[in-house]
Amino acid sequence: MVYAIVRAGGRQEKVEVGTIVTLDRIKADESGNISLVPVLLVDGETITSGADALSKVTVTASVLNDLRGPKIVIQKFKNKTGYKKRQGHRQELTRVQITGIN
Repeated sequence: MVYAIVRAGGRQEKVEVGTIVTLDRIKADESGNISLVPVLLVDGETITSGADALSKVTVTASVLNDLRGPKIVIQKFKNKTGYKKRQGHRQELTRVQITGIN
């Protein structure tokens, strides 16, 4: 069983070949592929975590689609001053499928 922990969008995700992951918006190349930075690689009993060994490892993924996350509402209120503010936000996301860990 081969899997990797990759850094994507300020978070770390555990991925295997064929895994579908939703990440923060990532710009893909013209063929629709991206490369993710590995933090840890587990290949059966072998665990690779050194920076020089991980520089040789590539994790590739293909972009399935771009989407937006659920709307969150930010509300601020201060009592007895008449101050209230309401704001909404929807995060830009990308859904990718892992195609290879080499």
